[in-house]
Amino acid sequence: MDEPLDVDAGGKPRVRDYMTRDVATVAPEDTVADVSRRIVESDGHNGFPVTQGRKVEGFVTARDLLLADDVTPMFRVMSDDLLVAHPEMDVNDAARVILRSGIQKLPVVDDAGTLVGIISNADVIRSQIERATPEKVGKLLRTLETIHDVDASEERREVAIADLVPTQGKVYADELEGRRYEIEHGLTEPLVVIDNGGDLLLADGHHRAMAAHTMDVETMDAYVIVLGTRVDLGMARTASEEGLESVEDVNVVDYARHPLVETTERFQ
Repeated sequence: MDEPLDVDAGGKPRVRDYMTRDVATVAPEDTVADVSRRIVESDGHNGFPVTQGRKVEGFVTARDLLLADDVTPMFRVMSDDLLVAHPEMDVNDAARVILRSGIQKLPVVDDAGTLVGIISNADVIRSQIERATPEKVGKLLRTLETIHDVDASEERREVAIADLVPTQGKVYADELEGRRYEIEHGLTEPLVVIDNGGDLLLADGHHRAMAAHTMDVETMDAYVIVLGTRVDLGMARTASEEGLESVEDVNVVDYARHPLVETTERFQ
């Protein structure tokens, strides 16, 4: 059974929608040498929450370790003047805290003070791009109804990547890397799809769909706008003119060869 489009608290994105739930932590007794090694061996970590059980005691960054002896424990070098976020916090408010404080990551704690996630400046940036908000879907639905004089409804369902008809002919390779990371960590935004008489036109989320395709992911969550009657959509004509029948027809462009980058390089 299809689910109705979920609109929570006016459609505002929450910290819980973007935070990383699987949080790497260190203990107060771990030494500078231990944590330095973890930072070096990790995939992009430059700091960790310091926890006792699931209670956050502090936060330590690579900078905190620079002048400390290898045997010094975390509780002596960590910062215990903590800023934290709540999972129900508006992600835009979390963004203000992160950007104005100059920190890179906010531990996320629930009402009991238990660590439930972490949100970073990268997560905040991701929340502002390719975001499939209910408002965005609703605006597209109303536009389609007005322009084509057709009734439309909203559904939330899984769609097969192989059944999607793309409506743009290229995506960028570097953007795909970010979308793959999101898929691997369960952070992916829903696609926005138009069901036009059974044809599933991909209206928003081409990078997400292409990333899924390269990872052999067969289905994705989507907001689906179902048109009451089949209409002649301009995006469908464009897709047909460009020979776009499936995601396999989308061209992956290396951003280093983007024409604006090439122009910039000529002046260096």
